[in-house]
Amino acid sequence: MSDRGVLLLNLGSPASTEVADVRRYLNQFLMDPCVVDLPWPARRLLVSLILLRRPRESAAAYASIWWQEGSPLVVISRRVRDQLRARLDMPVELAMRYGEPSVEQGILALAEQGVGEILLMHQYPQFADSTITTSIREAQRVIAKHGLKIRVTVLPAFHDRADYLDALVASAQPHLQHGFDHLLFSYHGLPERHLRKVDPTGGHCLATADCCERPSPAHATCYRAQCSGVSRAFAERVGLQPSQWSMAFQSRLGRDKWIEPYTEATLDELAARGVKRLLVMCPAFTADCIETLEEIGDRGREQFLAAGGEELVLVPCLNDYPQWMDTLANWARNEPVGA
Repeated sequence: MSDRGVLLLNLGSPASTEVADVRRYLNQFLMDPCVVDLPWPARRLLVSLILLRRPRESAAAYASIWWQEGSPLVVISRRVRDQLRARLDMPVELAMRYGEPSVEQGILALAEQGVGEILLMHQYPQFADSTITTSIREAQRVIAKHGLKIRVTVLPAFHDRADYLDALVASAQPHLQHGFDHLLFSYHGLPERHLRKVDPTGGHCLATADCCERPSPAHATCYRAQCSGVSRAFAERVGLQPSQWSMAFQSRLGRDKWIEPYTEATLDELAARGVKRLLVMCPAFTADCIETLEEIGDRGREQFLAAGGEELVLVPCLNDYPQWMDTLANWARNEPVGA
């Protein structure tokens, strides 16, 4: 058996659709300084205000897409874990950055199996402090807390890996073949300051309208540029013209300026342009979750139809698509130590 163990890591989910569980989950998520990057007193005040109403609203949203087996994200992630276990001769554990199974539970389970190295296999194609950085920090915190002598190898953001893009295209083909007027790539949004904060040049990100198209060292950590790269690469692989696809950002929170264009506005604009049959993909996620199933599949569809569209089809995320499972297994075997 390999000295390596795999920690399959995704964002997380509340334990149930009960308001108390949703409040607990949102508090853990929003109090992470990588998510709400304010000083602790300001962050605590803001999150306390959000938690006055948001848990009840979010609980209703979760209830509308909850599966009999539990949270869709957690259920799908368990399936992915099981598929990897069947393909690999190494331990594989599942963890969620927020909620359970926790990163601590996952790392301790791997430690009990005697691994000397953990491949932190997060499921985030694009880089962001609020996803990849916080996952690394939590893994480091757990290892230090328990005094574990385990190396950590972090899977880099994989937005530009050919095998990821190939799996994404293959998984979407059945929907592409049914005919559509337009394809919208809807990514999770981020505050603009998150992009500027990690820009190593100090002046490239968002400085011009075409910053994502102009080569720059900033693209190594620029979430928006990496989203744009996935969209362009996908469109090229399936032969779409620029007029046949567009990109937008969803899931805003608070009053700060977030990266644009916004998905809500784009849905109305596409309907006004005469788009009737709309395909939507959400490539910031590898597994379906509330942001895809409820925000796009339910609310987004209702909005598009009300604006004059006739059909909105949500293309499922990669989930446990076999080609994607093979890709993850290959990465687990071949990712260089210390990457």
